[in-house]
Amino acid sequence: MVNICLICDFFYPCLGGVEMHIFQLGLCLIERGHKVIVITHRYQGRSGVRYMTNGLKVYYCPFIPAIQTVVLFTYVGTLPIFRQILLREEIHVVHSHAATSYLGGELLLHAKSMGFKTVFTDHSLFAFNDASSFHVNKILKYILCEIDHSISVSHVSKENLSMRASLDPRNISVIPNAVDCSRFTPNPQKRYPLNTINIVVICRMTFRKGVDLLVDVLQIICKQHPEVYFIIGGDGPKKRILEETIQRYNLQNQTELLGSVPGHQVKDVLNRGHIFLNTSLTEAFCIAIVEAASCGLCVVSTNVGGISEVLPKNMVLYADPNPEDICQKLVQAIPIAKNFQVYQQHELIKKMYSWEQVAERTEKVYYKILQTQNQTILKRFKDCYSNGQIYGLYLMILLILDLIFLRILDFLQPHQTIQKSGIFNKIYKNQKEKFGDHQFKAQQQI
Repeated sequence: MVNICLICDFFYPCLGGVEMHIFQLGLCLIERGHKVIVITHRYQGRSGVRYMTNGLKVYYCPFIPAIQTVVLFTYVGTLPIFRQILLREEIHVVHSHAATSYLGGELLLHAKSMGFKTVFTDHSLFAFNDASSFHVNKILKYILCEIDHSISVSHVSKENLSMRASLDPRNISVIPNAVDCSRFTPNPQKRYPLNTINIVVICRMTFRKGVDLLVDVLQIICKQHPEVYFIIGGDGPKKRILEETIQRYNLQNQTELLGSVPGHQVKDVLNRGHIFLNTSLTEAFCIAIVEAASCGLCVVSTNVGGISEVLPKNMVLYADPNPEDICQKLVQAIPIAKNFQVYQQHELIKKMYSWEQVAERTEKVYYKILQTQNQTILKRFKDCYSNGQIYGLYLMILLILDLIFLRILDFLQPHQTIQKSGIFNKIYKNQKEKFGDHQFKAQQQI
């Protein structure tokens, strides 16, 4: 049994690909006999310790997000509480997710100072030529210079991560995302409105998700095909542009804006459609098109990033990221969607993707790094200095401060005096009548 800590700024109650990946991975690892906890920052109405499905323990730490749902990088400010949690839970492996999660990056650095094994999973693709990506890549290179192992969700993501963080590709594993197909089942009887071809779009309303492309596609398709009806779910800064376009071109009778869609309602929205449209400008692995395919929708998607690795060509119509080609593929999809084999496609997706398989492959990474030796302090200083003469010296100073602060905490509260936490998921399974039955069995691989 391995005691695992999953950490990220992005977790429930927020809903997205990273959040669902962490949740499903945690459930399946618990099912395989491991102890799993999740660390994230507080959300409105959620702070302290919460227990979720299968006894998954979540620490909502008292850190306030500064930008959207991301905590500022404070370095030593988070060490006391992280040290308490890791020692109390007797953690063996710290597993951080997402390059833009600075909370996860901080814990990786603290975990190395405390002697824990570390793993990082990258879920996104980043460029090299804009200011925001340059900043993220610079921080990521520092955080991952002493990582034990990294995971990417696609081969394109692996190449991107290797270049951004100057990592050895042999130290990066490719483990794709998955879908719980038991939650995403087809139901053609729920298609609404009737006598139309319903095109479903569910995404965050941001530039990266191609909302500007969607605006252009909406105008063209609605004008050329009056039988088409768009069902659009999601929220974000670009939503206003979509609303203005619908009002300007009088598309209210052919469009429906749902706003933010709760996770338990995504399946119901997908079941209303014939076609699923994804207009992302960059994706490492688009889990949304797998969910749509599992619900029996004909999928049209931009061919960017690692999307081409997600589904075979006979299950999706790939388009270039421009309005003309996307519209052309949508026109091709309309007659196909009328006689689409929804249940046959669902069975194919069940055989292709399984969270059990993701957990099994991640488990092998954990066992592999647990057999390796920890880096020496001298090696850590060399890794810091490899980031540059000036920047490297600055990072070495941060490492020294981290080690000094850790020794002070060890003196003030030795780890022997910290009360150890029990394995709640085992207690829960033995006393369901006390805690209530909230068990969930992950979908088995077929």
